[in-house]
Formats: sequence, C-alpha cells, structure tokens
Amino acid sequence: MKKKILIVFGTRPEAIKMAPLVKMFLSHSDEIETRVCVTAQHRQMLDQVLDFFGIKPDYDLDLMKEQQTLNSITAKILMELKPILDEYKPDYVFVHGDTTTSTASALAAYYSFCKVAHVEAGLRTWDKQAPYPEELNRQLTARIADIHFAPTIQARDNLLKEGIRNENVIITGNTVIDALFESLTLLKEHSLEEIDNLKRMLSVDKEIILVTGHRRENFGQGFVNICEALKRLALNNSSVEIIYPVHLNPSVQQPVKDILSGIKNIKLISPLSYPAFVWLMEKSKLIITDSGGVQEEAPSLGKPVLVMRNVTERPEAVNAGTVVLVGTDVEKIVFEAQRLLDNEQLYKQMTSIRNPYGDGNASRKIVEFILNDKR
Repeated sequence: MKKKILIVFGTRPEAIKMAPLVKMFLSHSDEIETRVCVTAQHRQMLDQVLDFFGIKPDYDLDLMKEQQTLNSITAKILMELKPILDEYKPDYVFVHGDTTTSTASALAAYYSFCKVAHVEAGLRTWDKQAPYPEELNRQLTARIADIHFAPTIQARDNLLKEGIRNENVIITGNTVIDALFESLTLLKEHSLEEIDNLKRMLSVDKEIILVTGHRRENFGQGFVNICEALKRLALNNSSVEIIYPVHLNPSVQQPVKDILSGIKNIKLISPLSYPAFVWLMEKSKLIITDSGGVQEEAPSLGKPVLVMRNVTERPEAVNAGTVVLVGTDVEKIVFEAQRLLDNEQLYKQMTSIRNPYGDGNASRKIVEFILNDKR
C-alpha cells in the first residue's frame, strides 16, 4: 500500500524550500501518494513561486486577510486543516521551518494522530524574541515533530540537546539549495519580463550591491541605521550601484524613502519575484541582508553576505566564513562592505568557501528516508 504524504506550507520562503521536495515526492508516485496544501498565509508572493515551479495545490485554505494576526492565522489553520486531515488521513504531514503555518499545521496533524515531519529542523538562536516569532515556532514544532530533517550537523546537535532522539534526526542539507539549482536551470530555459526590465535598469559599468531588509527586530532605529550606512556606501563608491527591492511594510518603506530617495546610484525598486531575485543575486558583487534564506543561497553562487542581524540561527555560515554579522551598526556595515569592495584577496577568499548548507540533494535524501521508513 502506498504511503500517504501531505505537504503543508503558506509563505513564499516555505514554498521555495518545499517546491523541490514536492516535485521529488511526485516523481515517486508509484510508491507514494502526495498531496499539497497551502494555507496562503502569504497570497501573491506564494502564488508567484507556485507558478514558477509548476506546482498545483490539492487544497488551498486561502487564509490571508488584511491586518491578519498571529492569533487569527493559528486559529484558522487549526480549524480548516482538520477536515482535510480527517478525509485524507496522511501517514506523514510535512511542515517547514519556522512560520506560524508550520507550527499550527504540526499541531493540527498531532491532534489528528498523524506523524509530523519537520524540514529544516534544529535551527536555533536560543532567544525567543530574535527572530520573533520564528524562534519559538521552531522550538514548538520540534516538540511536536516525529521526524526531524536537519540541514547541518549543528542543527542536529541542537535537537539532541533538547532531548530529541538521535534516530529521529536525519541530516540532509537544506532544500533551498535544491531550489536554487533548479531555478538557475529554469532561468536558462525561460525569459521573464521582470528580468528584462532589470537588465534595462542596471548600469553595465557598475558593480551591484543587492540589499534586502524586512525583519521586525530592525524596525525603527535599526532601519534608520541601515539606510544611513547604505547612503554612505553609495556616496563613497560612485562605481557601485545599490539595488534595494523595498519590502512593502510601512515600517520599512518610510525610512528607506526618507533617507535613500534621490541618491543617483541607489535604485529603490518593488519587491521581486523569486526567479528575478535569484537572477539578481547571481549578478551581484555583494549582498547585504537580514534574510535567513539568502545566508544559505548566496554561498552557492559565490557571493559574500553581510547579515544585518545581531544573532543568527544559521551560525554554520558565520563559522565557515561565507557571511559576516554586522547588525544594524552603521560603522560596521560600512566597514565590512568597503573591505569587500576594496580587498580583492579577501573577496576571493570569502567567495571560494564551500557552502555549509549542502549540495542540492536534500530532497532526494528526505524522500529516500520516507521510502525506507518502517515505523
């Protein structure tokens, strides 16, 4: 009898990282029945990823509402997943990472006596306020999950310290690397108007610094500092062009526009689709970000990353030397960026380090484990 899998996700980052796993499971349809449920915690950004990877959900909870809260998302997922779980009766419910969708879906699966498999398990900062609410989501999901697919040895060790049994933790690498490699292949096969527009906008004679920023803990003075650092970098480096897809949150938009508008070599643009963002990462000299996923992806493209956070749940990248933590300190951001722009030897050293998050085979390892799992 076929094993039955339900894969649940709701945000763009989850969709990116689960897409290669969905496709890998579907390629084993003789042995595994796979269904996909999206909560649409994010709607438009989620749909862009589904379209790009060619994934059609079997269930769509369509939860996103204006001014939604963590409380409302959690309650709706618990209520609306129950009839799906009761009807389909999956053997395994797969959730990913650290979102409210992940934790609420894991809890709903537990209430329905389904085994829970947690992809990208074991990441920790040990500070439940940083990042908020993601850190606590990770820890709560770990208490619920039966199988933990950890991307690295350190992530596995974090789980073991919390009392998770070693036989329930499988080191796989991170599925985001699988998604990145598949995206690069798809971009060679398809043209996108959004990328054509970027090509027309960019100055061919300038090196690109790509910037992203959206974390709650940086709202307020943190984003003011980030913008002041970017302004100084732009004014001090006329041969550099800073490209900043600005998050739609007003807490991000206001300081960015107030401080960075009108600077000739800073381009403030609308948020990009995932394929366009991958294309822009590949074209960049340097990436400055507070994103978690970018810390994992950029090393596979040979791009150094400055991380605008004081702590990271991805210390492997810091330890390997592929990223540098700069927080929101103006001087530190400017200093570390300028070093990478000026010091060619340092730049080559940082960009030649092997990515600690895997080689693009995480999805295959996960599916092979499920195929052989006898529990």
